[in-house]
Amino acid sequence: MNHSPRVAPKSPSEALKPVAPPAPPPKTRRRRRSPFIAMMSGLFTAVLVIAGLVGAGIAMVGSQSRAPGPFASDRVLIIPKDSGLTEIADLLQREGMIDHPWAFRISALVSGNWTKLKAGEYLFKARASQADILDIIAEGKVVEHSITVPEGLTSEQIVARLRENDLLTGDIIQVPREGSILPDTYRIPRGFSRQAIIDRMSRDQRAVLARIWERRPADLPIKTPQELVVLASIVEKETGRADERPRVAGVFINRLNRKMKLQSDPTIVYGIVGGKGTLGRAIQRNEITQATPYNTYVIDGLPPGPIANPGRAAMEAVVNHSRTKDLYFVADGSGGHAFGETLDQHNRNVARWRQIEAVRREPGKPPTETSVDKVEPPPAPDTRSEAPGQQPAEAEAIETWPAPGNRRAGASATQQGAALAGGTRARAFDASEGTDRDPLRNKTFDLNSPKQVPALRP
Repeated sequence: MNHSPRVAPKSPSEALKPVAPPAPPPKTRRRRRSPFIAMMSGLFTAVLVIAGLVGAGIAMVGSQSRAPGPFASDRVLIIPKDSGLTEIADLLQREGMIDHPWAFRISALVSGNWTKLKAGEYLFKARASQADILDIIAEGKVVEHSITVPEGLTSEQIVARLRENDLLTGDIIQVPREGSILPDTYRIPRGFSRQAIIDRMSRDQRAVLARIWERRPADLPIKTPQELVVLASIVEKETGRADERPRVAGVFINRLNRKMKLQSDPTIVYGIVGGKGTLGRAIQRNEITQATPYNTYVIDGLPPGPIANPGRAAMEAVVNHSRTKDLYFVADGSGGHAFGETLDQHNRNVARWRQIEAVRREPGKPPTETSVDKVEPPPAPDTRSEAPGQQPAEAEAIETWPAPGNRRAGASATQQGAALAGGTRARAFDASEGTDRDPLRNKTFDLNSPKQVPALRP
């Protein structure tokens, strides 16, 4: 049921009257905007604008850093110590390796590498980009140089070479004990410490020696690792040919087993000059019988210490020596040696070598400073005695140094016969040590190159 009030009908005249418009609604009060909100709104807008600009800048810097560099050839650059990001960027620009140092700095800051930049010598490939340059410096990929220490040098000689090397820094505290460092090729960065490379060579020698000593045969007449180094140093000085080291080592092993004197000329030299390594002249007659702790023409068995720093191959040759009956060897004229089991065989080999020497000399021309035999001391009475049952020392033959890698030569058969009959010893001479024929001084000599043996005279 509808209960709405009843509306009275208007008269026609009232219906025609205009209706007054309703009153306007009341005005609402505008809330005043907070200053904080206005500030935050403006800040947000500014951040968006800055972020856009930064993003565009980073994109531009990234593109710039990946672009090929301006230098057309490989470049080596040394970055000094204590160089910061700004100094490195300016140095790269001065050297023409980057165009925009600011872009390099931004790249380093964005990548976080600016704290990892290292001093050193670096090689940069041609057209290397800023990103490549930055990565190389941050990772410390410095140039490594090779330093080769030849086998057979004494510790004093090695220290002298290291002190002359401009790549190294600092000094060496003390000359290492003879035979305690490993000759080898070492790769080091510029500025490496001289003492550090000596320490590294000593560690390597101990490690290599320990591995070789573990593989020694049970019948080796060598009782300690130090004795192995001593014999290896003699083998190293006796021959420069890798294929001969085991056989030369076998000769000395056989002599040790028979209680024979080793009679090695390099031990005479070391007993006279010690760590200086070279005598610089011929071995004189009185020096052969001179009693030094190292002279194996006088002492029995091994000398008290190494006479040089042997390489890995010489130490291997001692524990893997040739199983022969050889007791003698002499130069054969081809860069190697002729080996013999008996004195008769050795005398024939010596005679052959003397023929080769004679053919090589021009008839009537006296030996010169660079000749095979520099000085031949006159024969003198031999007052030495041998162990019971041992052949006279002539059987082993006095050593000469006729050519690099050819370090042993005996007296001629005629000289030996005279020595055995008349009590005098064959003449001896140190032929190459200290001259241009010395393999440690002649850097152009190739021990592996073939030699021509001249025809022998009938």
